[in-house]
Amino acid sequence: MADLTLDYQLADGVTDAPDEDAVRAWVSTTLDYLQQDSKAVELTIRIVAEREAQELNNEFRGKDYATNVLSFPFNSPVELPVTLLGDLVICQSVVEKEAQEQQKSAIAHWTHMVIHGTLHLLGYDHIDDNEAEEMEQIERNILASLNISDPYQPIDNMELNTQ
Repeated sequence: MADLTLDYQLADGVTDAPDEDAVRAWVSTTLDYLQQDSKAVELTIRIVAEREAQELNNEFRGKDYATNVLSFPFNSPVELPVTLLGDLVICQSVVEKEAQEQQKSAIAHWTHMVIHGTLHLLGYDHIDDNEAEEMEQIERNILASLNISDPYQPIDNMELNTQ
């Protein structure tokens, strides 16, 4: 298991979010899958309300709406004894609304968003089709190891996940 230091923050206005142990397990599973356990790893995950997510998305991406997850990778100019991945900001209301719209359990979608964001911090992206397919396949594999269905299947073919 990866040597992980997680700064888990719940912003004002967040009324329900996964517990820190679950989030830590999802990040660790991602790191272990990618064999990222050679150095200690640190990251921050902040669960926010819609207003903060919208402000951050507008400030850093020029998009004036709340989004599910924002990633802020840390790129150190010098070699450090630990890998500082950066920060993830996850919007509680957007994740819960998406889970409902996609007919999946909230916990399955939370898991997916934490894995997705962690992959962004590790340098994965989905800007072009090849990158997207690689990233999505890694997500599918990690989620399958946690007994969670493929999040990219069309809703009408997706089994409802009761986790």
